[in-house]
Amino acid sequence: MPFFKRNEASQFDAPDTEGRARRLRVLLIDENPTARAVIARRLSHLNYDVALADTGFSALSLLVTHRVDIILIDMGLTIPPAVATMKQIRAANLAASACFVMIAGRLDNQTTVEALDAGADDYVVKPFDFDIFDARLRHLCQRAEQMGALTRHNAELDARIARRALELGETRETLRELQIDRARLVSSIQALHDELERVTAQQG
Repeated sequence: MPFFKRNEASQFDAPDTEGRARRLRVLLIDENPTARAVIARRLSHLNYDVALADTGFSALSLLVTHRVDIILIDMGLTIPPAVATMKQIRAANLAASACFVMIAGRLDNQTTVEALDAGADDYVVKPFDFDIFDARLRHLCQRAEQMGALTRHNAELDARIARRALELGETRETLRELQIDRARLVSSIQALHDELERVTAQQG
């Protein structure tokens, strides 16, 4: 499966170490070789690294070893169909943080609703303006990164709360044991006091 990169020296999964905006990684799934080549070339010029797959099955195989930010699926896909491919990728958890964008050859409200209901993040109709397409893809990724950061923050907060609850539970248990020990001590002191009064009364 070919990859389209403007800078062939860069690695598909390599982060940018010079502070520049990193190249987003795109997987394009389309059975039409001409459409694949055209879209990949244009996206490469817009600073994306693009991997290509001609079927949903080849896309699944690629995702086992490559991490992507965006998955573009042509709605004309038949092996398996586009929505089924998206569901399989999600079910396999091979691209948990990726954004799914469906590409259609014509506007079809029913198909659009079906794709969005199935979990697509966006839906575009060909022909599209690549500059606008670029802006939409980057906006989707930015939103996904923000949601990911929020999810991680919430997970860290939940972990802190769980640790605190455990600490409080241990503290409560310690306090309960101290209360029991105190009650025993009070009982022992009372018993000694009673015994002292009894002995004193006998001596008197």
